[in-house]
Amino acid sequence: MKPIRELFGRRSSQSGTAGRSFGPAPLVQPLGVSNSLFADASNFDQRFVEDYEKIETTVNALRTLGFKIVLTSGSFDIIHEGHSMYLEAARQFGDFLIVGLDSDEKIRARKGENRPVVPQMERLRMVTHQRGVGLVTLKHTQHPKWALIKAVRPDVLVATEETYTPEAIRELESSYCGRVEVLERMATVSTSARLREVIQREMGNPDSPVSGLKSGPAKSSSPRKKLAPAGRTRN
Repeated sequence: MKPIRELFGRRSSQSGTAGRSFGPAPLVQPLGVSNSLFADASNFDQRFVEDYEKIETTVNALRTLGFKIVLTSGSFDIIHEGHSMYLEAARQFGDFLIVGLDSDEKIRARKGENRPVVPQMERLRMVTHQRGVGLVTLKHTQHPKWALIKAVRPDVLVATEETYTPEAIRELESSYCGRVEVLERMATVSTSARLREVIQREMGNPDSPVSGLKSGPAKSSSPRKKLAPAGRTRN
């Protein structure tokens, strides 16, 4: 697992193409890749590509020019400092960063009906505003296992420590990516914990509409997933 301080210190002194900013790339247009993917602006209409086959075509064109491709994924619900640091760190492993963002349906299946707080299109737009993000796409519940990884075949797959088991990492590195880099968590509090703190604070405020929920109707008997414990972070 890579500590964030060590990562930033090391990458700044390394030579080679990895981690360097290419800026506008005049050679990519003949290969069907828009220069807008390298601009400072978010250029959401060009950076958001939902079709995995189109992503594969873009990746192949970039590799023709020697670009090192990095892939990472997450929910990125309510973007905070930890998310920004994580994406910036991931970008330093290569030349072009692709981010797979979990769809609303996928997050609800994992975290419960009260998540995500921010809908997927807004989350996608927010991620394109983050430094170093080249392209974003959605990961849906109906996608086969590792569908995006198999389409991109990244040189570097970046994940947090609980994402893949050691066995899964060995399989990924032997068949679908160059290597897997595991990063430490970069936020001191999770989105779930932060939301819980806000709800608890509002419940204690008699002037808040939320406080009325105390005496509201009984909760539904249908099971719901609990929020993650405080102190843990998930992207």
